[in-house]
Amino acid sequence: MAPQPKSYEDALEFCRERGMRLSKQRQFILKLLWDTNEHLTASDIYHRLRQQGKKIGYTSIYQNLDTLVKAGVIERIEKAEGCLYSHPSFCHCHVHCLDNGQVIDVMVTLPQEMIAAVEAQIGLEVKDYRIEFFAHKPQAGI
Repeated sequence: MAPQPKSYEDALEFCRERGMRLSKQRQFILKLLWDTNEHLTASDIYHRLRQQGKKIGYTSIYQNLDTLVKAGVIERIEKAEGCLYSHPSFCHCHVHCLDNGQVIDVMVTLPQEMIAAVEAQIGLEVKDYRIEFFAHKPQAGI
C-alpha cells in the first residue's frame, strides 16, 4: 500500500509518481485542502478559490475532485446532504455533529490487541482504519 500524502508537497509528488497532470486548478484544490483542517463541499471549494482570485469553474472542481479521490490523493465523505472533501490522514476518526452537520477529524489509536482481534476474524492484515462517531452537543442541565 503506497503511503498517503502528508503535506501539500507530498500530494504533488504523489500525483507526479502516478503520472497525473498537475494543472493549476488541481494544484489550487490540493493547496486549499492542505491549508485547512475542515471538510469542504465542492461548493465551498469553488467559493473559497474564487475569493482567492483563482479562475476555476464548477465543472473543473467536480472533475478534479473525482480524479483526486479515485487516485487516493484526497478523501471524500459521502453524506445525505452531499460529499465533503479533505486531505487524508492515517488512522483517524470522523466525529459527525448531529446538531450542525460539521465533520471533525480526531486522531485515535486503537489498541494493538483490538486490531489483532479484527485481523483474526477476517484473515487479513489491517493497514489503515477509519472510525465514525455521531455526536450531539451536551444539553444544559443533564
